[in-house]
Amino acid sequence: MTAPDHAGDAADMETLYPFLYAGGTRADALLEDARRSAEAKAAEIAALRADLADRHGEALRRCARRMAEAFRAGGRLLTFGNGGSSTDAQAVARLFAGPPPPAPPLPAISLPHDVATLTALSNDVGFEVVFARRLAALGRPGDIALGLSTSGGSRNLLRAFDEAARRGMVTVGFAGYDGGAMAEAGTVDHLFVVPSSSVHRIQEAQTTVYHVLWELTVRALEGAP
Repeated sequence: MTAPDHAGDAADMETLYPFLYAGGTRADALLEDARRSAEAKAAEIAALRADLADRHGEALRRCARRMAEAFRAGGRLLTFGNGGSSTDAQAVARLFAGPPPPAPPLPAISLPHDVATLTALSNDVGFEVVFARRLAALGRPGDIALGLSTSGGSRNLLRAFDEAARRGMVTVGFAGYDGGAMAEAGTVDHLFVVPSSSVHRIQEAQTTVYHVLWELTVRALEGAP
């Protein structure tokens, strides 16, 4: 029986992770670079969030009041997005539907997480309509359609907002960069743009914004101005 080649395994590991095998001075330099990078990223997202508070503070309050009106009238929240934004769509729906006590649970559905319907529509009709068709099936006047994108240009989100606007739904959008096509479409009642070209910073900031929106909506339902 041939003995395992542990030396070869070690060489492979060093090729993949050279910083683990670096000598003292080089390892210290790598750790210092990592520290500086982490601090720079933390400072960047903190500054971006502070900017968003000034940029969108009043707009978030208006949107929250409108969403509270929709929920009082029996409306539901339908969320959607692609890729990482689909995970955020699920997080938004869970936040509204299953919040920590004593906040009230509110009716919310994440459209991307009906995988059977999403894949059927993608295969049989086309990926551009996966959210629009779901809104056509589920959406009612007074419901809330909330879509998230980093680029603001996802065609299936634009189609979904078109459908939502036709059905008299309240439309809420999250986008990055300069808002992209979502900012130009005229179908998004409340649009929150994160002015960054970094997908990571955009999604981190969007997480903060939708948590603030949820909190303000709960306060509006409780009668806070």
